[in-house]
Formats: sequence, C-alpha cells, structure tokens
Amino acid sequence: MTSQLLKLFKMGRTRLTNQLPSIVEEDLVKKLHPNSNSIGFLMQHIAEVEQLFAKNVFGLDIKVTMQTVGKTIHDTGKFTDLATELKLLAQSASVLEQAIQNQSNWDETITTAEFGTVTKAEALARIVSHTAYHAGQIALIKKYSA
Repeated sequence: MTSQLLKLFKMGRTRLTNQLPSIVEEDLVKKLHPNSNSIGFLMQHIAEVEQLFAKNVFGLDIKVTMQTVGKTIHDTGKFTDLATELKLLAQSASVLEQAIQNQSNWDETITTAEFGTVTKAEALARIVSHTAYHAGQIALIKKYSA
C-alpha cells in the first residue's frame, strides 16, 4: 500500500511541479490582489507545510521553520529568490517522500488541531490536496496577474 500511496503523492504533486519550469524570478512577487499571497509566498508555504506534515503527521525527525503559517502571518514580499524556493520545494518533496516510505500502518489514526482524528491515509489526502490547491492559486496568479 505504501508504494501505491507514494505514487499518489507524486502524481498529485505534479499540479505544482509541472508549473515550476515556467516560473521566473519576476513571477515570485506577483499577486492577484494587493492583500493576497504572492507566488513566492505560496511556494514557501507549500514547502513548509509539506515538511510539517512529514514531521508532525508521519513522524519524521526533522526541524521545521514556519514563516507562512499563523493567524498574524501575511505576505511581506520577502520570498523572492527563485533558486531558494525551488530548493526548498525539492527538499520538502524529498522529506515527505521519505516519511511516506517509512509508514507501515496507513489505518493508524492521528489527531491534529487542523483536521481532527483521521487515518494516516486520510492525512496523506489532506497534504496532496493542500499542495494542489495552492498550485492552482499559483497557476491563476501567473495567468491573470499584471
């Protein structure tokens, strides 16, 4: 089951990874609205949350620094280095893949403040849909921002 769920994760993440080659550094500051998040912020956010999942949901022993999550957090325009964001996204994919591969009981339940008590398989669906959701936002920003 683990190998099938790893394939699911990788395929779901293509909503993001297929866009990455066309993103240029100037895109990172683009937004749809002055109060919305930029592409750079969203890339950083995806990477941070994937790492957080690897640690908190799937038990991987890693250090995670969160800069894009919290009620008082907003996009200040600081995520503007494309190489840094691409590297972080590659790292987050790697650690999450490792965490997925380490799982043996996908029916085991976990409880989080964000989405309650679910199985690890259901939690995987959550992170796949989270990444795809924000990848869709990135696509819309690229298409419609000035």
